Amino acid sequence: MRSRTSTWFETKVRYEKTMDDGQQKPVTEMYVVDALSFSEAEAKIMDEMSAYVSGEMKIKDIKPASYGEIFFSDDDKDDRWYKAKLQFITIDEKTEKEKRSNVTYLVQAGSISTAIKHIDEVMSKAMIDYDSVAVQETKILDVFEHTSK
Repeated sequence: MRSRTSTWFETKVRYEKTMDDGQQKPVTEMYVVDALSFSEAEAKIMDEMSAYVSGEMKIKDIKPASYGEIFFSDDDKDDRWYKAKLQFITIDEKTEKEKRSNVTYLVQAGSISTAIKHIDEVMSKAMIDYDSVAVQETKILDVFEHTSK
């Protein structure tokens, strides 16, 4: 399990996909790219998807992701992406009251239980108390990280 902090953008790409029965069907799929701006995100997803799409392709949506860190798995069975909302628990030194702050992560896993296991694995190295308040499967098909050429 490795984690990566960056600026991520969720992109929706529409294109004609060849289905298992050989027919062409228009689909809209969601991908995440590592980019510094909207224009860089658009260029990155066009470049990445051009290897898989032979016909016309349209970028239907680009938006900044609500997470800054992604947990990547090396296990081939972990083929889905889950959004995990954690609450970090701290104590306010002045009022001595519990304070909770929400943080969202994207986690690669094969199931919700595996996603929670991965979160616990990564967070066990941190020195902060937390609660997993929500873990839900996304429609994200893949994450494209920045690579230097």
